[in-house]
Amino acid sequence: MSDLKLFNSLTRQLETFQPVHPGEARVYSCGPTVYNYPHIGNMRAYVFADTLGRVLSYKGYKLTHIINITDVGHLTDDADAGEDKMEKMAAEKAQSIWDIARHYTEAYWADVKALNIRQPAKWSIATDYVPQMIEFAKSIADKHCYELDSGLYFDTSTVSNYGALARAQTDEGEGRIEAVEGKRHAADFAIWRKTPPDENRQMEWDSPWGRGAPGWHLECSVMSGDLLGFPFDIHTGGIDHREIHHPNEIAQNQAHTCSDHSGARIWMHNNFLIERSGKMSKSAGEFLRVQLLIDKGFHPLAYRLMCLQAHYRSELEFSWDGLVAAFTRLKRMVMAVSPLKGTETASEVTDKRLIDLFAKFDAAVSDDLNTAIALTALEETLSLKKIDQGQKLLAIAQMDAVLGLELLHIERADLRVRPKNAVVTEPEIEAILAERREARANKDFAASDRIRDALTAKGVDVMDGDPLGWDWKLEI
Repeated sequence: MSDLKLFNSLTRQLETFQPVHPGEARVYSCGPTVYNYPHIGNMRAYVFADTLGRVLSYKGYKLTHIINITDVGHLTDDADAGEDKMEKMAAEKAQSIWDIARHYTEAYWADVKALNIRQPAKWSIATDYVPQMIEFAKSIADKHCYELDSGLYFDTSTVSNYGALARAQTDEGEGRIEAVEGKRHAADFAIWRKTPPDENRQMEWDSPWGRGAPGWHLECSVMSGDLLGFPFDIHTGGIDHREIHHPNEIAQNQAHTCSDHSGARIWMHNNFLIERSGKMSKSAGEFLRVQLLIDKGFHPLAYRLMCLQAHYRSELEFSWDGLVAAFTRLKRMVMAVSPLKGTETASEVTDKRLIDLFAKFDAAVSDDLNTAIALTALEETLSLKKIDQGQKLLAIAQMDAVLGLELLHIERADLRVRPKNAVVTEPEIEAILAERREARANKDFAASDRIRDALTAKGVDVMDGDPLGWDWKLEI
């Protein structure tokens, strides 16, 4: 196997993975703030983190992966400003904040399952760790914090090389943070927020700095350190976290460990998913959710494949045409695997063609998770002819264990997802198409065209000559 090389955002270079604990890989991923449904751009981060975890497992490491659930403390502006997102949504919905958290956590977990993202070793829930957060803050308060009427703030000048992850050189860079009267530096951030006298929060706790709630940045430092220990191997998140949230985590970790260590050895960030119409925003009404893709007739693994087609550090533009292309590609893979099902899997691969393709696959995923090249190696494997079927099946299974497309388990019929607004049933479509095939066999093309037009009016696209043999699809 090739050495696993990963891009470290902290050093801005590829580094060979060297685990802190031999044979283990400890990974922490910033999870969702459960105040609303996650959109597909949010979910790209978890497809990336899952792919990383799968590669580490494939490389033979004992993986401990932690994903947190933020149910308190995250403000409406990532730059440490505004209202608490959870409190704001609870007020808007006139519901308990605990009910809000439970509902959107379960919605997120449903998307995790739909995208075949493996379960982490633990889902760490922020509110479960508030006592530890208070103790962590107490341990750094004397040397690194100061108190204002609004809460306890971290003095960023007390740690070395603050903002190195973001490579910020000015206050306009890393210091895009709420202007609070009395703050010593623009980049200083809240460790603990006191509940204002005129407010009544549903989530608040007593602390040495008054009744209130922890700052968002404090949560991840506490949970990652508690569950993985400092230092651990890899911390992941979206590229937006690279500018403020993660530099603040690093500052807290440095203060807590009394060292210059960032907490994680490697910091990794996926780039944005871009959608030109603006429907990615959660304020846009029917924004782009995994469930919306399903409602329009797409299998969710088509979106997973779409993510894998691009490098995680590259921007990925979402379009319906792009999703259709990914869905078609997935169908081709499923059909290629179908004849192999029922074959007894070989115990090892000895065929040189398969060995060479697996070497290509291994080199790709070892090169900072280059899944785009890995997919081509998989497809070349699928297309091999006159080869031992058991060995071919084993190679495909090993590759798919990394890519997570479930090729050995999903069937062609599973990919025919019924759109939510469909007004015709699948048996009805098949019965009508049988009539049309009979008309075509009898060269009654006028009747064939009438049947096709009637199906089109019901939203069914008849695909004559479809090389995939799908015959029809329901229009999105």
